[in-house]
Amino acid sequence: MNELKDMEEQRILLHKDIPIDEYHSLTPIPLEEYISGGGYRALAKALKELKPEDIIEEVKKSGLRGRGGAGFPTGQKWELVANAESEEKHLCCNAAEGEQVTFKDRCLIRSNPHQLIEGIIIASYAVGSNKSYLYVNGGLPEEISVLEKTLHEARDNGYIGENILGTNFSLDISIHRCPNRYVAGEETAMLEVIEGREAKPWQKPPYYPATRGLHGKPTLINNAETLSNIPHIILKGGEWFSRIGSPESPGTMLFTLTGDVNRPGIYESPLGTTLKELINNCGQGLKDGMEFKAAFIPGSHPITGSHLEVPLDFKSLKEAGSGLGSGALIIFGNGACVIEKTLGFSRFYMEESCGQCPPCQMGTSNMAILLQKFEDGQAVINDLASIEKICIDSKGKGYCRLLTGASLVVEGAISHFKKEFEDHIHERKCPSVK
Repeated sequence: MNELKDMEEQRILLHKDIPIDEYHSLTPIPLEEYISGGGYRALAKALKELKPEDIIEEVKKSGLRGRGGAGFPTGQKWELVANAESEEKHLCCNAAEGEQVTFKDRCLIRSNPHQLIEGIIIASYAVGSNKSYLYVNGGLPEEISVLEKTLHEARDNGYIGENILGTNFSLDISIHRCPNRYVAGEETAMLEVIEGREAKPWQKPPYYPATRGLHGKPTLINNAETLSNIPHIILKGGEWFSRIGSPESPGTMLFTLTGDVNRPGIYESPLGTTLKELINNCGQGLKDGMEFKAAFIPGSHPITGSHLEVPLDFKSLKEAGSGLGSGALIIFGNGACVIEKTLGFSRFYMEESCGQCPPCQMGTSNMAILLQKFEDGQAVINDLASIEKICIDSKGKGYCRLLTGASLVVEGAISHFKKEFEDHIHERKCPSVK
């Protein structure tokens, strides 16, 4: 119980845990309550007491890293945009969240939208953007409605618009709906959508958004969770933030915990919390007395029992051969069929490929086709070797990370559970399912 209490005391973004079955009943914190709790004080401090470079330095000092998947140092990204030579710059808040079983950004929008808006305004001021965008999944009408109301309240109270809080900084924020597609959340595909084209990523290099982004101008792109941390960092200081979590991955993270746990939900925990702690303290253990088998992380190798004590942070998971991604963890107990679960991921990536890159279109399709043979009881031993070769050949190919992510999930599943795949070939059924 003490471990759970410590987690709760280090919350930054959420006031409480959010079980999955309570997600749709979330209501936004009213503006009056947000202000009475210290809301928009960080904005006043930023605009009236700090220079843009001071804000960026504070964010760098905090050690905040992007919470959208890549984990890039936030302050460093801001500095690139701020130092880019251009009279016009943009900010895009990425709240597309089309990844499997990921609900964290929409929970932030539903529960505390002014926190996000305040973060966007401060970030816009720091990098010199007077026109910023909220890029939201068009399949989330309730979240869009919440954001529309929130922006309206912020404008009416002088937090958005001309000469914010009596200063010479002006900002317009608009909502842009995006297709309900995974690839539409890729940062350059997002820019294409905002400019009125299809959601198809760019090849990088030569161009990167920080120097040549939206409408050819330097553009800061952060996801909703990253930006929601900013008011707290500015108000309490980068050093305060850096003391939470682990030294190389400061702060907290919102983990979407689903699968074979008793209490699936969205939980805020300090980075460096172990998977075992998250399952037991937040998820209230595995269902029906199951034993832990694996945690699948979209776009990365799964975590197995030998890594239950590995800290959930960017560095530790990378050293363990996996990745933190956007904090989505799908827990499977010992009754789960790895082949069935892997096929589900593989189908998702195949269906979500935009078709722009032939290696991606063919690679995701071939992985799914071969895994389907296992599901149908028709696989032979050469099929396993073929899947492994596709995974090796696919990594790093394509304009975005979709193909690499698809390959890592399948490659990791085979690497950790190869005997299960081999036994499946001989028994023509999943050996772990009785």
